[in-house]
Amino acid sequence: MPAQLTEDKQIYLSPEMTTRLGAIDIGSNSVRLMVVEVLRGGAYRILDEEREPTRLGRSVSSLGRLDDDSIDRTVQALRTFKQIAAGYQVSALRTIATCAVREARNGPEFCRRVREEVGLEVEVIPGDREARLAFSSVQHAFDLSGKNAIVADIGGGSTEIIFATGGLIESIFSTPLGAVRLTEQFGLGEQAAPADLARLADEVASCLKKRTTRPLFAPHFMVGSGGTFTTLAELMMAAKKQVDIPVAGYKVSQAEVRHLLDRLAKMPLRARRSMAGMTPDRADIILAGLTIIDALLTRFRVNTLVIHTRGVRDGLVREMIDDLLGGAATADTDPTHRDEAIERLAAACSGELEHGRQVARLAGRIYEQLAEPLALVPGDRLLLEIAARLQDVGYVINYDQHHKHSYHLIRNSRLPGIRAHDLELVANVARYHRGAHPKRKHENLARISAEDQQRVQRMAAILRLAGGLDRSRSQLVRDVLASVSDDGVVLEVMADEEPQVDVWGAERRTELFEQAFGLPVAIRWGTARKDKPARRPAKPKK
Repeated sequence: MPAQLTEDKQIYLSPEMTTRLGAIDIGSNSVRLMVVEVLRGGAYRILDEEREPTRLGRSVSSLGRLDDDSIDRTVQALRTFKQIAAGYQVSALRTIATCAVREARNGPEFCRRVREEVGLEVEVIPGDREARLAFSSVQHAFDLSGKNAIVADIGGGSTEIIFATGGLIESIFSTPLGAVRLTEQFGLGEQAAPADLARLADEVASCLKKRTTRPLFAPHFMVGSGGTFTTLAELMMAAKKQVDIPVAGYKVSQAEVRHLLDRLAKMPLRARRSMAGMTPDRADIILAGLTIIDALLTRFRVNTLVIHTRGVRDGLVREMIDDLLGGAATADTDPTHRDEAIERLAAACSGELEHGRQVARLAGRIYEQLAEPLALVPGDRLLLEIAARLQDVGYVINYDQHHKHSYHLIRNSRLPGIRAHDLELVANVARYHRGAHPKRKHENLARISAEDQQRVQRMAAILRLAGGLDRSRSQLVRDVLASVSDDGVVLEVMADEEPQVDVWGAERRTELFEQAFGLPVAIRWGTARKDKPARRPAKPKK
């Protein structure tokens, strides 16, 4: 059962170190502001919060654009929020926009107007970034260690879904299931007709089936982020007359969700608005929101829902604090931070630390010696070694297809000092340390350029050989000497005793290398270390 963290034990910064930050989230249903004061150690306390329901996304699904009235209300809200933030003398104020603005044809025009009239630069974020910010918030609020969890963030225009195991993201799905969008699409006005609600439920279930997979693990619970979830909790608490119970961490079963949905479906809008626990401006969209929740619990076979009261804004603030503390800059200048993060990730997931280190060392040696004769990219040695150390993190999901799970876990991780593009390459190299050869039709490869695909293929080819050279998992191989001639590549394996299993393992993994470089590979055991510099072949074989 997740444990909710508290701020009771936080230590304040000294007055001279006080820093205040502001974050604005422009959503499809409302615009929200949060102003915080940064505390020692990177925590924070909230100084002010404000919310304005502007329904910016109300016409996007039907007309494909933001309507003028909603734009005017949103611009005015942003003007007010900026003044509030200025009153607190924030040192930084960031503004993000999600589904409505990124989907609308006039989204860029809206952002330009905000910049010119309000003086705020709006960052329109994609669905996967929105999901990562929401997950970052959940990570800081709940203890996810040793747990399989699903995180769902329901907004006005979309729902982001994250599969996580042991606090690591395995998969992200962004769906067009928003409470505002569906309310308009199915005409859920003053009184929702049973036929409309039935069509709505079918549409939501169909969309989830098309846009998501089922998790490979059995989820312990689902964490719900967003106004729909907090309203659900407040309605349940009011119905049960539960007082002095925090909304954060409140638990709801699927049976309770369905019971409440059935009850609200029979009520006119005016009655829903007057219910204890109901936020008035959510009364018209709550039926769509609860239908999404019910479908999520059914689709992913989860019965326990845990309410999270923070979300994307909290994730954004934490990102700002990381930037403020210079985490990324420190990691760029000090590889120790990067290596520690790699070691933690590998230790948490694979249990193959010694094997990963050995494969990384051997892969680095092979790459170093072949870089000049085979015209390899010099900087790719580091990426290859990182991929080697993390190649087996997919074990945390299961052994079968673990190389594919490794790809997702690495791609969705945050390793300090490694750019997003390089992390994508590392994830791809780990993906191909075993199994099928890289193919352009693979979705993961299609995300990168043809040049990067070749880099991935070459690094993966070397990684397979290095992995074979520790097939016994005994780290017998002390070194490997690589040489290139017109006849091909020779790997001379240095070991104090014959590494029969390791040589056999490498020989079984030569196919991708020969395909990538057009050169045959020979592997033999050498009893003495020799200096055999590699030289460029006259003409590689096709």
